[in-house]
Amino acid sequence: MFPALKARINEQLANGLPFVAYRKPNSDAVIGIFQSSTTVHKISDYSSEGFIFAPFDDIGHAVLIPLHEKIVATDYRPKVVPPSPKFQVDSTQRDFHIQLVQKGISEIKKGHFKKVVLSRRFQVEAKDSPIELLENLLSSYTSAFCYLWYHPGVGTWLGATPEILLRTVNKEFATMSLAGTKALQADNASEWGAKELEEQALVTDYIEKALNGKVANLSASGVETLRAGILLHLRTKITGQSLVGLQEIIEALHPTPAVCGLPLMAAKEFILQQENYDRQFYTGFLGELNFKRTEQRSSNRKNQENQAYKSVKRCSELFVNLRCMQLLEDKALIYVGGGITVDSVPEKEWQETVNKSSTMLKVLQNVR
Repeated sequence: MFPALKARINEQLANGLPFVAYRKPNSDAVIGIFQSSTTVHKISDYSSEGFIFAPFDDIGHAVLIPLHEKIVATDYRPKVVPPSPKFQVDSTQRDFHIQLVQKGISEIKKGHFKKVVLSRRFQVEAKDSPIELLENLLSSYTSAFCYLWYHPGVGTWLGATPEILLRTVNKEFATMSLAGTKALQADNASEWGAKELEEQALVTDYIEKALNGKVANLSASGVETLRAGILLHLRTKITGQSLVGLQEIIEALHPTPAVCGLPLMAAKEFILQQENYDRQFYTGFLGELNFKRTEQRSSNRKNQENQAYKSVKRCSELFVNLRCMQLLEDKALIYVGGGITVDSVPEKEWQETVNKSSTMLKVLQNVR
């Protein structure tokens, strides 16, 4: 089935027709959803069924590929991805990013916000085909949500993200607080500094307050360490039952302090004024919206009467678009960022973006 899915993807690309291909974390299934026209389906509400792709700044500009044609391939086998070529760090951005971080720290000390997430975008020349990049992603990051999105009216994006924005099954709700980053090192894998722990606590506290009154039986797990490629993050799982509609939950969560800052509006204003570029869909969200799942009402084989009855559940699974790149002809734009608090060290924040860039650079094999 995977060769058939690849052929269908290449057919869509050749005809300039929208599609998305993706694999959920730790899954064997690669899913393709295909659109037969070039129409840009904007989200008017969150009752539609399909795959949603939403930007950082305005979820009113979210785009949907409706669930009309779907192919599921369960026979994908990871391939060996050779070491990527050595990429020279684009040091021309170093001074600007360090100055940007210094401005952010200064605003924090003035009390304008407690945290701000600052990012940058850099360009590399590449000649890999989109399907080659997708296969490299699938093989390199089995525990991440990997995707390739194409729409002639939106662009070509692909990425591998470890962060869930939300999962819902009818009214059951789950999200996560993901913040704090460091490179994987065997000698200090379980040790976290004050900066990372504070950053994680800020995000968790914000999410709990944002969901207050919207989610019943809200529960947060303990903080745990999550590995994502060669990086480590701090994560807290948060669950409950939704009391309001899906759109209201999404609006309460996006953008989270993990990709924007706290307080939200002050941090967002600083980002839009100071980053000096348009994030577009970087730090937005994407995934399955209102997919229907049919289940037997009873799993007891002896209960033959109930076996005749089925329940249909509406499920959404949305991910934050973190480690990603945008393809422009023979170029790739790579997006990276990090959370800034009062304890941040500008030079270390620069290095964190360099470390994070390795996630996407690893899948680029053919460079000009």
